[in-house]
Amino acid sequence: MKKIGIGIGILVLLFFGYKGIKKVNFNTKYHIGQKVDSIDNVYVYYNGGVDNVTERNTKDDYNLGLKYQCVEFVKRYYYEHYQHKMPDAYGHAKSFFDVDVSDGKINKRRNLIQYTNPSTLMPQKGDLIVFKGTLWNRYGHVAIISKVTETKVEIIQQNPGPFSSSREKIALINQNDNWKINNDRILGWLRK
Repeated sequence: MKKIGIGIGILVLLFFGYKGIKKVNFNTKYHIGQKVDSIDNVYVYYNGGVDNVTERNTKDDYNLGLKYQCVEFVKRYYYEHYQHKMPDAYGHAKSFFDVDVSDGKINKRRNLIQYTNPSTLMPQKGDLIVFKGTLWNRYGHVAIISKVTETKVEIIQQNPGPFSSSREKIALINQNDNWKINNDRILGWLRK
């Protein structure tokens, strides 16, 4: 019985240690809030540990999200670049994709057209891309597609982790007239 209690205690310490460590900035090359990239004159800011939260960002009484999480960047991009306010101004990254919305139909919570991965339509620059959650990140991830070719998409993202790049390239495949971004975590993309 004593060994079980010790084992549970160790698991609890590991869990809370892991949660705490995700808030720490281990990359001293950058400071939290530093500009690290941009697209269409909308900046990506460095966040430090992926669970770090500074404060809520709002403009004109519209919730952009928690500084400097991934959701805050994509909502700020859509607000500043497209002057778009989403009807549902809240939610975690993975909630941007509505599994009940068919390919090419309107996602009413975001007032954007939603495309599934794969889709009959090719992704394009400016699309908001949605990643499902994982064991280590149950909230998912969102980013903006910054470039598209016949074989790759490039995304720009905020809060990918303290040592990860704000840009990432992912293979794009055309199979039977369907476009698939070749990453099993990608649920789909949304477009104004």
